[in-house]
Amino acid sequence: MTEHFAILIFMLSFLTVETESTITIGEHYCLTSSTFIPNGTYEANLNLLLESLSSHTNSSNGFFNTSTGEPRDADAVYGRFLCRGDVTKDVCTECVIDASVQIKEKCPMVKAAILWYDECMMQYSYSNFFPAMDEVPILGGYNPQNVNKPTKFMTLLEKTMKQLITWAAKRSEKKYASKEAPFKELSGTTLYTFAQCRPDLSAAHCEDCLQNVTSILLTNQTGKIGGRILRPGCLARFETSLFYAVEKKRHSRLAIGITSATSAVVLLCVALWFALKRKKNKRNNVEEDPIARSEISELHSMQFDVGAIEAATDYFLDQNKLGEGGFGPVYRGTLPCGRKIAAKKLSQSSKQGMQEFKNEVELVAKLQHRNLVRLLGFAMEREETILVYEYVPNGSLDQLLFDPQQSIQLDWLARHKIMVGVARGLLYLHEDSRLRIIHRDLKASNILLDDNMNPKISDFGMARIFCAEQSQGRTNRIVGTYGYMSPEYAMYGQFSVKSDVFSFGVLMLEIITGKKNQYSYISDDDTGLLDYVWEHWKTGAPLEIVDPMVSESFLVNEVIRCIHIGLLCIQNDKEARPTMDTVVLMLSSADSISLPVPERPAFLVSSEKHKQQSQDRNSNGSSKKLNNSKKMPQCSVISDCLTDVAPR
Repeated sequence: MTEHFAILIFMLSFLTVETESTITIGEHYCLTSSTFIPNGTYEANLNLLLESLSSHTNSSNGFFNTSTGEPRDADAVYGRFLCRGDVTKDVCTECVIDASVQIKEKCPMVKAAILWYDECMMQYSYSNFFPAMDEVPILGGYNPQNVNKPTKFMTLLEKTMKQLITWAAKRSEKKYASKEAPFKELSGTTLYTFAQCRPDLSAAHCEDCLQNVTSILLTNQTGKIGGRILRPGCLARFETSLFYAVEKKRHSRLAIGITSATSAVVLLCVALWFALKRKKNKRNNVEEDPIARSEISELHSMQFDVGAIEAATDYFLDQNKLGEGGFGPVYRGTLPCGRKIAAKKLSQSSKQGMQEFKNEVELVAKLQHRNLVRLLGFAMEREETILVYEYVPNGSLDQLLFDPQQSIQLDWLARHKIMVGVARGLLYLHEDSRLRIIHRDLKASNILLDDNMNPKISDFGMARIFCAEQSQGRTNRIVGTYGYMSPEYAMYGQFSVKSDVFSFGVLMLEIITGKKNQYSYISDDDTGLLDYVWEHWKTGAPLEIVDPMVSESFLVNEVIRCIHIGLLCIQNDKEARPTMDTVVLMLSSADSISLPVPERPAFLVSSEKHKQQSQDRNSNGSSKKLNNSKKMPQCSVISDCLTDVAPR
């Protein structure tokens, strides 16, 4: 009991907000008195726990308990998440995945922590807290603004919260309830309240927990227009603006539906349109691919209606087009909830087909890393096949890097950050997920940049998975993009993690020079970017290749070191190339680690092939993909030794 009181912390966050009554940031608590040793068993178990929690959002009902390690073992870790009862499964998934990353950053190397967002809670500990109704920690916050007529407002709040406690405690599944009450003393003002318990609590324990947090909420900061109190077992919150999804309540005679007539009309129109389209589709006997449907059925919770994506993108309006790749065009869109998306639509003329679509859905949905693009879902209906991603506002790296007007945004710090981020993303694919994943199409156009210039690797349609004992594979169907392919892959169909290392080395040199790898930069003969860099390296003039747009923003030694690393990655002998964990270490260690002498870069494409590539680009509008004309079995992301793809 003494230990419990020792860690009892009540944190009140006074937030400055521009909107009237919205508290949007998370709260967290770290048990700093108990820490673990880096790279030890506890940290390994914690990583497994967080990934397990993230992977169970679709199969859970918004709440999940689990543990890793042997029970009663000192290195066992117990964890859980709880999503706010009104949020959709997609929002829950997004929140839990983000929390699994942020909780380690907020609370590094501690053995117990809890993180609250508006939409979800995540908690882990070295002690088994599953059967307990946790008393601590208690976190909270209030809106800094005061309400007019605070005494009457607090009376209304107390009365409303009292009703809410009873409703939430009596719910059998998701123990939550919400209630709106007009504040008659202030015209146009409505009080919105919300209360929720963990579903594993009994009705009596839920009621006790909510009475406790409500008591704190009503006494600590009276007369505020919003506030919340959070405990591991329950939460209570109130605002004077709507912050939760309105539902039809069994306790009310009035059905509370759409919050405004305008949004109701919009939703009705979308629903009617979608119903008519489906009816028309049925009349035309357009059937979906039953094989593909059955193989993706386990990801049903990620499926969008095609009509919803069409509405979000203004029916794939040209003005919303972000670009086009081998799969097809990509469009910007906005869902009814305000979430921005990027919808990648399979083109009828695309050489990538249903197999690549399945690969991307099955693989990317299970990968969780800040440097990998996040797949939100997919749509497969009528004749449409669409992948739905998070919207990444700064577009692809090639759009900035190779545009003289745009590349000025990429100073040396930004370029170095991109190289490190991509390296970490590849390291996750090669080593830190449960199975070894080879991307096979790493290039500048497949690197997306968020609003902070953080890179995200995208386009996993060509990816292959290796089992733990596998180190390389061979294929007769060569896929990828000229200039980024390793020699052993382009000539013999052999691919491994070192194939991705080669592509990364080419990408590094493009980022440093600001030049595309496909063109000649020394003469009209057989020389391209790799020889261009190599010749300057041999003659002791590496700084002459640096993009002039970088200007004076770089450190000389750091730039030279990055060129050196890039040259090590593109060596002809794949065994001489470093692994991605070594690359990450090299990029992060400044001059503390000496680098080996690089060998001459790998083979170069002949001038005739350069000319052919230029013709292909001019006719197709994008880099030509390699694809043998022979009909070979398509490469699946699921290898023979694999029955399920899941992160470690």
